[in-house]
Amino acid sequence: MRLKEFSKAGHTPSLVSAFLHFDVSFMVWVILGSLGVYIAQDYHLSAAEKAFMAAVPTLGGSFFRIILGLLTDRFGPRRVGTFSMFFVLFPLLMGWLFVNSYSSILLIAPLLGVAGASFAVALPMASRWYPPEYQGLAMGIAGAGNSGTVLANLFAPRIAEMWGWHAVFGLIMIPVLLVALAFAFLAKDAPNRPPAPTLKDYARLLGKGDLWAFCLLYSVTFGGFVGLSTFLPIFFFDQYRLGKVDAGNFAALCVFAGSLFRPIGGYLSDRLGGIKMLLALYSLIAVLFLVMSSLPAFAVATLALFIVMASLGMGNGAVFQLVPQRFRAEIGIVTGLVGAAGGLGGFFLPTVLGFFKDALGTYAVGFGAFALLALVAIGLLLLVRGKWLSGWAAPHQTLEKSAPVAPTMVADFAE
Repeated sequence: MRLKEFSKAGHTPSLVSAFLHFDVSFMVWVILGSLGVYIAQDYHLSAAEKAFMAAVPTLGGSFFRIILGLLTDRFGPRRVGTFSMFFVLFPLLMGWLFVNSYSSILLIAPLLGVAGASFAVALPMASRWYPPEYQGLAMGIAGAGNSGTVLANLFAPRIAEMWGWHAVFGLIMIPVLLVALAFAFLAKDAPNRPPAPTLKDYARLLGKGDLWAFCLLYSVTFGGFVGLSTFLPIFFFDQYRLGKVDAGNFAALCVFAGSLFRPIGGYLSDRLGGIKMLLALYSLIAVLFLVMSSLPAFAVATLALFIVMASLGMGNGAVFQLVPQRFRAEIGIVTGLVGAAGGLGGFFLPTVLGFFKDALGTYAVGFGAFALLALVAIGLLLLVRGKWLSGWAAPHQTLEKSAPVAPTMVADFAE
């Protein structure tokens, strides 16, 4: 794959706009996790309450991704993405000026999920501009906007130390507004946007087994990534007694690995095949979560979490190297549904960790449960691999010639 050819194949301003939209939205989406130790201290929260608070925006993102996916298919990612970013200013304003209790935090938390729904906007915009042989890299670059979680974990605790955690909500409104304006003026919908599907098309889509397979696969990779992104500051603070800023620093370090390696995962999947990549990555993820279930020494835990976040990030890129091959015409609603499943995984991971911490006094069982889920994903891939490779999945890509791609209309694909 030649990067010069890649730059000519699509629309660079739209790809950059999709990245920025994703980046700032992710920063908003995980902000409660980044501020978790400060909010928990003020409201005297248990481990389960802290985990639930950090996870609720993820759950809200799952719900709103489906809605934004539907709207993106009908009105285009540019208009929907601009609207969603301006909407996010409302819960941020509430968090800045009006939140004064744990219950009021839980009221704005689902609305912060609109930011997480950016998945159903940014990825379709990137995907529709690029031909099949560049899907992994294009989706990886746009998806690398999850680096917003790094910014949240790195800067939110520092701002909270200086001006209090309420001020973080107010200050984050500035980049949200700037990116919303840039997105509105720079992004363009791809000219080959397919007609909006009918309700019958959506119903037929929900009957596709491949869609549900992608949902489970992504609930592990993206669910693990976003779940840990929101919970690692709390985990480092509780388990290893780090200071609040240091907990954010080490969380940002681990999250950075996932953001950095997502486009690499997409690129390698273009060359080697997404299925092969995912089998290797899920195996590594399972082993690393088993290591974490022993709650090792801090240095070992940091290294394991850094590698597992890199693996999860690459897995995100690999899953979305496959999704456009299978569901190119319905990429808006499919990214919404698959992203919603990923959000559910991101909700359950911190919730399970917090539950077992309160119930059994340890985070170990929660990490073990997620290792088991990674093994389930391996079993699913082994089950469908033969059918996918003999049907629509590109077994590998080379620099000289791209592999076969999927049919453009899922309704025409015979199960």
